[in-house]
Amino acid sequence: MAAPKVAVQRQACEWSYISRKPYGDPFNEVELDVVFTHEDGESLRLPCYWGGDREWRVRFAPPREGTYEYRTLCTDISNAGLHGQKGTLEVAPYAGENLLLQRGPLRLSSDRRHFEHEEGTPFFWLGDTWWMGLSRRWSWPEDFKELTADRKEKGFTLIQIVAGLYPDMLAFDRRGANESGFPWEEDFGRINPAYFDEADLRIQWLVKCGLVPCIFACWGWYIALMGVERMKKHWRYLIARWGAYPVVWCLAGEALAVYYESGDLDGDKEVQRRGWTAVGQYLRANDPYRRLITIHPSSLRDSRDQLEDSSCLDFGMLQLSHRGYDHLPAQVRILSDAVNLRPRIPVVNAESNYEGIKGAHHADVQRFGFWSSMLSGAAGFTYGANGMWQINRRGDPFGPSPHGAAWGNTPWEEACQLPGGRQVALGRRILDGLPWRQFEPRPEWIEPAPGSKEALRPLAAGIPSRCRVFYLPTPISPLGRRPVVKGVEAGRTYRARYVNPADGEEFPLGEVRPNRRGEWEIGAAPIMHDLVLIMD
Repeated sequence: MAAPKVAVQRQACEWSYISRKPYGDPFNEVELDVVFTHEDGESLRLPCYWGGDREWRVRFAPPREGTYEYRTLCTDISNAGLHGQKGTLEVAPYAGENLLLQRGPLRLSSDRRHFEHEEGTPFFWLGDTWWMGLSRRWSWPEDFKELTADRKEKGFTLIQIVAGLYPDMLAFDRRGANESGFPWEEDFGRINPAYFDEADLRIQWLVKCGLVPCIFACWGWYIALMGVERMKKHWRYLIARWGAYPVVWCLAGEALAVYYESGDLDGDKEVQRRGWTAVGQYLRANDPYRRLITIHPSSLRDSRDQLEDSSCLDFGMLQLSHRGYDHLPAQVRILSDAVNLRPRIPVVNAESNYEGIKGAHHADVQRFGFWSSMLSGAAGFTYGANGMWQINRRGDPFGPSPHGAAWGNTPWEEACQLPGGRQVALGRRILDGLPWRQFEPRPEWIEPAPGSKEALRPLAAGIPSRCRVFYLPTPISPLGRRPVVKGVEAGRTYRARYVNPADGEEFPLGEVRPNRRGEWEIGAAPIMHDLVLIMD
């Protein structure tokens, strides 16, 4: 009997099986699974991925230490190289330094408002948008590692990235290829394993650096191009390749966005809605790790209205458009409505006003997006910079989308240093010093100064009798009326301070002294700037 294989808890291990029979179309003719049974009887059935030619590979991250018995199940039971192979796997506890592997994959918190790791450590979703990050427009390893280090240093925790079937280009556009071509052959006949060999290096590097990959299978319209059954095979392959890593799944980007050249917008939307519902149910049933699932909506929509049945979703995403400052009040309303839907699930502001897109939406808009999201009850915020999502290279910008115009040509090296990225990461650090997971939106806690515009209305959240946090997007004039904090609890002493959300500078205000009605006109600000006011 063969010696047991050895592995480490939560850490991906891998080995291959070789077919003893030739197939004309192995990807489509044969499927291989491995069933792992823990010593206490719990079983997991993992899909294997086709590695090319006669090779299939299993990639397994044992969720528990101890002994597993395993056996292979092949759709061709006569193939002795693939079917009926058995063995033992001895799994040791993880003792390394990677916090993602120490703490385990993400799950929902018990109150279904936030995310945490398997062992209970809170997870702050601060994402960055790298839609085309698996293409060769970022070189491997130089460009990719440089950007990963930058985002890790700033304080990002998650990367939204598409598995090769991208937005804003035609299928099989040369801009979407990586060093080994496209993820599928051009007729969608079969997968290209060499593409995913290259993509593996990038996904593995993100995990090694402690960044959670949020993997989008494709852009929404691909289900109309490929069909539901082919999309299920795409997802089966992604589960087999990357389910062993601490990833988050997104069924599709802009799920109901119809392809640019569609002649039947309403019809295609319904085809996509039905299709993504079926694929979501398939993913829920076939991912043995039960990684968190969401879907990215079309503009100004919530994930839950993208599907006929949203029960497969663990959390929601919002796309709140790129319309700029005048549209910010509507974005706050849409986000608040999504947070208040029942049954409750966490909601992430996953796309809004990329910094620099259309030559606008600069750092002040990024700060508003972050703070308005987090104080309105969002479970997280994803930043985006124009030039990075599509990867503009110096001398080789991405160029026009299928609608005929480019979104802007800022090179990615400049886009990754735009100030808004560092400032939203600073926002995360400010909140990390507070009990942010227990905050509830409290709009009744503050009254704007007379004459304030709706777009500039202050936002408030916190914990009664313990901590209050306000975002004041309008600079406070020393000559004008100031907003009023309301409902300050009798007998409770607060100390207040301003924090500049652009650089973190603090301005102490001392003890809060409300009037007999529990109202306090906030202290004079020493700087004309949007500010965060903290009372604790």
